[in-house]
Amino acid sequence: MSTSQDKPRKRIHLAAHFPGVNNTTVWSAPEAGSHIEFSSFAHFARTAERAKFDFLFLAEGLRLREQGGLIYDLDVVGRPDTFTVLTALAAVTEHLGLTGTINSTFNEPYEVARQFASLDHLSGGRAAWNVVTSWDAFTGENFRRGGFLAQEDRYSRAKEFLSTANELFDSWHGDEIVADQESGVFLRDAKAGAFAHQGRHFDIQGRFNVPRSPQGRPVVFQAGDSEEGREFAAADADAIFSRYATLEEGQAFYTDVKRRLARYGRTPDQLLILPAATFVLGDTDTEAEELSREVRRQQVSGATAIRHLEFVWNRDLSGYDPDGPLPDIDPDLGEHTIARGRAQVRMYRDPLATAREWRERAAANKWSIRDLVIETGNRQAFVGSPATVAETIDRFVQADASDGFILVPHLTPGGLDTFADTVVPLLQERGVFRTEYEGSTLRDHLGLAHPDAGSAADRVAS
Repeated sequence: MSTSQDKPRKRIHLAAHFPGVNNTTVWSAPEAGSHIEFSSFAHFARTAERAKFDFLFLAEGLRLREQGGLIYDLDVVGRPDTFTVLTALAAVTEHLGLTGTINSTFNEPYEVARQFASLDHLSGGRAAWNVVTSWDAFTGENFRRGGFLAQEDRYSRAKEFLSTANELFDSWHGDEIVADQESGVFLRDAKAGAFAHQGRHFDIQGRFNVPRSPQGRPVVFQAGDSEEGREFAAADADAIFSRYATLEEGQAFYTDVKRRLARYGRTPDQLLILPAATFVLGDTDTEAEELSREVRRQQVSGATAIRHLEFVWNRDLSGYDPDGPLPDIDPDLGEHTIARGRAQVRMYRDPLATAREWRERAAANKWSIRDLVIETGNRQAFVGSPATVAETIDRFVQADASDGFILVPHLTPGGLDTFADTVVPLLQERGVFRTEYEGSTLRDHLGLAHPDAGSAADRVAS
């Protein structure tokens, strides 16, 4: 009978998320830099590659958030186009994976497949696609009349979008280009790139004009936590993000998603589970705890606390003292949403129940509005000395609460430096993190197989 000691130690996957689409980042700190200038992205990417991380991740917002009809400027506002940034980073890195969020609700398969195949070529096989849907008409106003898709339509479109993109990637097998200068023959197969797709959401046919890239297809990430999101990941994704903060919650999510793979003919090692995690480091655990409290109060200013409370109350609460008690009035249940474009609005399905729970917690703990927002808004955070943080990360991974973490520093672009210099060497000493890259593509870094192109020509012919 095997014991836990017999189980081989898992290798940890680490990635870095360039912050800037929420209030994780402390943009007002003196040591913070630009979120637009390329030098910031380059510094961040080079640090991640120096630490031998698997990949860099860029989230994306397709519309600036608003509060009460005005741009919400308490977070970072705006960011250059994802593909443009990742392509530029491909020129200043050699091994680091390049992952971008690209929306399946407001784009077209041919366009996105062409962009990812190009990025994969230009980076030598390091491209990854975080496939997301968009839930609100507010964002959609930038793209289509009405701007809205129901949830079942969003996921239906996303699944067909991905399968259609894969058909385009697979329309080239990889052996068509001969480029024989003596004979003058360039293509072995003059039908290369032919595709035809007819479905509920897309009816397209033609020739895909980017030959098969080093990975064949980009690595696919999925971020949804709903039932539909988990099934989508189990069927089609290579990795899924997790938002669970405790060891027990992480283990439950890990078990649930991994067990779904069998019904799609997949094994547990074919889908990685990677939570996002903030971190604060100090020379000692006590110093790190003190610094963490300071960072949280920088992230949640008084004005930010009031705005976050408005997500639930759906009212203008600017007259309330953030260091005072919670409002005694109830949330407005009207259809108008004061905080348009904020994902948090969806998190509070029953605002009245949330308000009651928050009042009870605030009263029991003597919390002000700002205290409450700080305490209820915590994400998975590693706080402590480098030794403590390395041990905690290793414990989560070995206990099957995750396969690794996507680290989100609170400072840009230098917030990753200390982690790279102090925690990574300790994980390497434990034998759970690489000391050198062992392959050239992102699939190599993640331990994922390169997909076979299949028989795209046969699909077209049939």
